[in-house]
Amino acid sequence: MTLTRKGLPRRTFLRGTGVALALPLLDAMVPATTALEKTPAKPVRRIGYVFMPMGADMSRWTPKMEKSGELSNELSPILKSLAPVKDKITVISNMELANAYPGSHATSNSAFLSCAKAKVTESTDYHLGTTVDQIAAKHIGRGTQLPSLEIAMDLLKLVGQCDNGYACVYQNNLSWSSPTTPLPAEAHPRIVFEMLFGEGGTRAQRQKALKKRASLLDSLREDMKALQLELGPADRNRVTEYLDSVREVERRIQAAETQAKDIELPDLDRPLGVPAAFADHARLMFDLQLLAMQADVTRVITFQLARETSNRTYPEIGVPDPHHPLSHHGNNPAKVERMSKINAFHVSLFAEFLQKLDKTPDGNGSLLDHSLYLYGSGMGNPSMHDHTNLPTIVAGGAAGKMRGGRHIQFDKPTPLANLHLSLLNKVGVPLDRFADSTGVVEGLFG
Repeated sequence: MTLTRKGLPRRTFLRGTGVALALPLLDAMVPATTALEKTPAKPVRRIGYVFMPMGADMSRWTPKMEKSGELSNELSPILKSLAPVKDKITVISNMELANAYPGSHATSNSAFLSCAKAKVTESTDYHLGTTVDQIAAKHIGRGTQLPSLEIAMDLLKLVGQCDNGYACVYQNNLSWSSPTTPLPAEAHPRIVFEMLFGEGGTRAQRQKALKKRASLLDSLREDMKALQLELGPADRNRVTEYLDSVREVERRIQAAETQAKDIELPDLDRPLGVPAAFADHARLMFDLQLLAMQADVTRVITFQLARETSNRTYPEIGVPDPHHPLSHHGNNPAKVERMSKINAFHVSLFAEFLQKLDKTPDGNGSLLDHSLYLYGSGMGNPSMHDHTNLPTIVAGGAAGKMRGGRHIQFDKPTPLANLHLSLLNKVGVPLDRFADSTGVVEGLFG
């Protein structure tokens, strides 16, 4: 690590044995020419996508809307956990994935970020389209350690035919770097942690380095001491808080791995060594996203919160029924209500994450102020495998360019590709058209 009186480079690393820890944005990283004016560094724009499977109970999802288009102070039952960040979210109704028909779970997943029609095949001659996150990565991901990060909650190792003649690859992967190249997602927190903060090498090399230290931060002590001497009080506090967060995430990963040794019959959908509770695992994966953005390791993230056709149960919220059968509710009121509890539970985890982003300083605002996140599903009414009126939320500030606290409701089904195009444009990707887009979403940004 090299320190100078001219200020730290934006991409400064602390280095130890097998470790390359990037730092969050500090006052000392403000360009020297503007330091006297205390002008914040130009904000980095980030974009993330969170996929929720099997649609939603839209009667409990759709919020009330004032005549002005503003969200009502009383959010809908499924969205009520978003109240603390209501002014930084926009709910969008009547979005459609026309290319996902004929309706299926496979195309719900595959079309969410591609808006493309999947080739019907059970073999390896699959064909889809480049997904929107990978288009973003080619523009705003250049120069970062990871141009994009693909993560999930479940192991997705099914092969062959999974759904109505569609190869499992469509259901396993959200991100595609080309029409024939799916990008597998990682569900194990330890591996994601090493991707973010390790110096690379093979898995065997990383494991060997890991055995030499009790913690990733152990080999950074000398570098940390030298850095702290060069920073002002505000920056020292910010670095301390950041390192504490890294250490806490690592501690939780280690605890989960220790507890896994006592589990005789692990969930076959979960990788070994992850927290037993769904919420704990999800919070850990969200916290890894926060650290990745805070250190500018990546600016593009996709997260599959649960997989299509998941049979996971949620006894912790009073839903012992498997999710997939519940989604085929046939308008049975009791089943719809239980499904809506799952929807609300998933949204609440996203809401917690947004609140953390909102409390994390970044330049002259917060990480949430300088990011955009799309949360949604490729299905509307899952009982009908319907790809119209998709549950859709946009969160963040896009560096001051997004107006929140609103509900945009289209009179007729509108391509989800229009929203993807709008978000790309606002994070600096100059694109005139994406997939089956017919324009941009007017009024989303002000």
